[in-house]
Amino acid sequence: MQARDNPKTFRVKSFGCQMNVYDGERMGELLAENGMAPAAEGEDADLVVLNTCHIREKAAEKVYSDIGRLAKAGGERAPLIAVAGCVAQAEGEEIMTRAPAVSVVVGPQAYHRLPEMIKQAVRGERATDTDMPANAKFAALGVRRRSGPSAFLTVQEGCDKFCTYCVVPYTRGAEISRPFKDLLAESQRLLEAGAREITLLGQNVNAWRGEDAKGAAIGLDGLIRELDKLPDLQRIRYTTSHPNDVTDGLIAAHGEVAKLMPYLHLPVQSGSDRVLTAMNRSHTARGYLGLIDRFRAARADIAISGDFIVGFPGETEADFAATLQLVDRVGYAQAFSFKYSARPGTPAAAMDAKVPREVMDERLQRLQAALNRDQLAFNRRSVGQSCAVLVERTGKKPGQWLGKSPWLQSVFFEGEAAIGDLVEVELAAAGPNSLAAVLARTGGRLSDRR
Repeated sequence: MQARDNPKTFRVKSFGCQMNVYDGERMGELLAENGMAPAAEGEDADLVVLNTCHIREKAAEKVYSDIGRLAKAGGERAPLIAVAGCVAQAEGEEIMTRAPAVSVVVGPQAYHRLPEMIKQAVRGERATDTDMPANAKFAALGVRRRSGPSAFLTVQEGCDKFCTYCVVPYTRGAEISRPFKDLLAESQRLLEAGAREITLLGQNVNAWRGEDAKGAAIGLDGLIRELDKLPDLQRIRYTTSHPNDVTDGLIAAHGEVAKLMPYLHLPVQSGSDRVLTAMNRSHTARGYLGLIDRFRAARADIAISGDFIVGFPGETEADFAATLQLVDRVGYAQAFSFKYSARPGTPAAAMDAKVPREVMDERLQRLQAALNRDQLAFNRRSVGQSCAVLVERTGKKPGQWLGKSPWLQSVFFEGEAAIGDLVEVELAAAGPNSLAAVLARTGGRLSDRR
């Protein structure tokens, strides 16, 4: 590998979950702090960081496809290519062997070293780091200086649940919780940088544990209650939760903390106890439904979101019917559904009784039809309500604004507003993925209200 000029511009392409989005933002901040600028829209970058996700099938092959496209398109002026994220963690050495165009491979717990590794690559030395000391990463990250109205904050990483289909414990490591004081400090910096809403992130975010300023042990609900005291913070959200880590305090917080939005993403994956056992989910469908009932008792208008996998090895038509029954019982406001895809090295990949692809396709269509039905019904029930919308960006039409309702619905409206405003609207019309609204006659901006 030959030495090359220092890159002046960069582009970070993040795939997958919201934690990858957070990681991508932090990598961009690190590169900017080291003298690089984001490449303008439509222009080539000197450095491209592919921040990868390893959850879905053929994720690695898609990475190699992107690498080949970047190398071919650039010719002699091809960008310096770095592969980050979970595919980098899982297949670091293989990437270096198969893709000579890649200069840097860095795992999700080591990206704080990215600027140093870029310098190494500029000298003509390929660099790989897939160590997993997550707390060292967070300690090395710089101060957040810019933020949109809604910001992500990683509070917990890793997973100890070892669901049989999932690679996260192998690519993100064991569960760790960031220290309370660090999270409070970063939250304050995000608010100073322009954030009005903070979404707390974790592979199992409700597994977060820490000690407050007085040394008392607290869980995620305690952290939420402390963040609630920050005067400039308008809204709090969190994702993704695991049913086994739901506490009485977290349920109660939804009824007691006004800044905690009425939205819960609680994956279930299947409505069949037999399949849940094979998945090593460690909860039952009945137990999951009991949690949903308790959250709704604490906050009647809470919107429920979930995750589903169809076609897990051994899933029968009766198992799938149980999933549809659970969907009918819950009435999801939003949900994510996928066909099972075998991940190398996971126990499920070695299971027999594979479900045929055409059966998976047909079941997914039926499941998504039910989920889409319920999402549209939830949106339609919202019509006529007044609510606050956090303005996040401009719309496609002149004078149009886009933002999120308390229930995480996309809302568009026209009128006097600015990005970062919290405005009162009346929801006027519903589609499957968004709602139209009008500014309330008496409302308008609520951003300065306490």
